[in-house]
Amino acid sequence: MIRIFRYFLLLATSLLALGCDRQGRLIEEFGLDRLEKGISTEGDVRVVMGEPDTVWEEKDGTRTLEYPKGPEGARTWFFHIGRDGKLQDYRQVLTDENFARIHEGMSKDEVRHMLGRPRTIMQFKLKNEEVWDWRYLSNHETRFFNVHFDMTTGKVVRTTSADAMPS
Repeated sequence: MIRIFRYFLLLATSLLALGCDRQGRLIEEFGLDRLEKGISTEGDVRVVMGEPDTVWEEKDGTRTLEYPKGPEGARTWFFHIGRDGKLQDYRQVLTDENFARIHEGMSKDEVRHMLGRPRTIMQFKLKNEEVWDWRYLSNHETRFFNVHFDMTTGKVVRTTSADAMPS
């Protein structure tokens, strides 16, 4: 009996360790543990993550590779590549903190550059609104963040969020 318990304890510990990086942090996306800031190249990022959905050419000569994990995924990763072709940083952009940066008057391009590709785009002609939404996780709960654009100006008029419907 003790032998079986030890076996299951070893198995559980091994499974938990497989989900952590070298520093013991939980891996949010498989493959991220193989990338090192300042050392990995854009090519390394593409090997690990695949081809990006969008490549943003920044004004300072750097590049941002966008990897949305939607439409039903709840993460979008941005990888920032320096002028030297090395990985500077990466981050998951669908966060409450990032959503709080979206404000009235922003353009569609500005929002897209901050949050990545939306999950859906719907038009409400009677309200003269186009609504983009992103599925994301907040405190381990699935939610939706919505950006409402004026269809005439293409500018943000408001944002809303909602809990995902239970399945």
